[in-house]
Amino acid sequence: MKANLKNELDKVIHDLTDLSDTIFNHPELGDQEFESMKRLTDYLTVHQFDVEKGIVGRDTAFKATYSSGKPGPQIAYLAEYDALPGIGHGCGHNLIGTMSVGAGVVLSKLIDEIGGTVHVFGTPAEETNGAKVPMSEQGVFEGVDAAMILHPSDVSQESGDSLAMDAIQFEYHGKTAHAAAAPEEGINALDSVLQLFNGINALRQHVKSGVRIHGVIPEGGEAANVVPDKAVAQFYVRAADRSYLNEVVEKVKNIAEGAASMTGATLEISNYELSYDDMTTNKVLSDLFTANLKETSRLPVHGSKESYGSIDMGNVSQVVPAIHPYIGLNKEGLIGHTKEFADQTITEDGHLALYEGALSLAKTGYDLLTNEEALKAMEEEFNKNKAQALV
Repeated sequence: MKANLKNELDKVIHDLTDLSDTIFNHPELGDQEFESMKRLTDYLTVHQFDVEKGIVGRDTAFKATYSSGKPGPQIAYLAEYDALPGIGHGCGHNLIGTMSVGAGVVLSKLIDEIGGTVHVFGTPAEETNGAKVPMSEQGVFEGVDAAMILHPSDVSQESGDSLAMDAIQFEYHGKTAHAAAAPEEGINALDSVLQLFNGINALRQHVKSGVRIHGVIPEGGEAANVVPDKAVAQFYVRAADRSYLNEVVEKVKNIAEGAASMTGATLEISNYELSYDDMTTNKVLSDLFTANLKETSRLPVHGSKESYGSIDMGNVSQVVPAIHPYIGLNKEGLIGHTKEFADQTITEDGHLALYEGALSLAKTGYDLLTNEEALKAMEEEFNKNKAQALV
């Protein structure tokens, strides 16, 4: 019966290709993906999925469900469809969304006979304020047995790790004065930001090698002859796991407080974007998917690489067995977040990646629905990792 998945995909691949290309040609930024969401959910509705829009308070988030009405595992495919400013779909989210929708539709054609439930979750704003974070926090994935997403890249890779990340804003307030005539009357907020950067640079020697701390100064004063009474710094702080990240963030905040004390400024600390947890790949699930991708794809599948980025799929992986592998666009060295990457998604290689990716995702879902031993092993690994994280 598993071979029937290919037959079902062949029936809808033209629709999926058109859907991906249309989303490419109408890029929308995070939390503004109204047309992209409509196109994806309309297509799921045509294929008898029950669709709920606007979940977790995000207008462009959705949950689409097809139930066989019989007991069985619940399989979730996660769709992204936000674009980048000035670039469009330079991260290939037009493919991600349609691969997940395609996998869900294809698998739904078989589950009336084998049992279980298929979900497709629409997850807006991965590039900025990822909706997978509140979804994970608010129990959206409760009852789901496995969650999968497949990301385009230059080459295909197994699912690996990602860094936990906090996005922290430091806002200093001082006192204006004439910078030449009465500098002693001023409190220089920008000096606090400069001391913050100096302190963080000194900290780098005393943290683990995988830590990444990088920031900008979006506000630093308006005129050179006025002591700045407000200055703002924004930082991403990343580490291999949430526990160690919390330690590093505490050190950074202490430095920020010290910088305020040095100048006499006051300080406000806040998070300007949602925090991402580290990605914990479920090895059992990953091995199932990798085997299916190797069987399906014309391209080789490489082992996972060490990652220094952060993804909101990390939060999902903390509450349900999950994977975030990559499928190649047959252009080694292609760099994400570029116009060249975006353009590659609508070539023949991009369309082949869509086909092979959707089929591999659907096959992996089928494996979990029909292989109780694999399902049990996946759940045992997830529970073991959770227990170790609590130690």
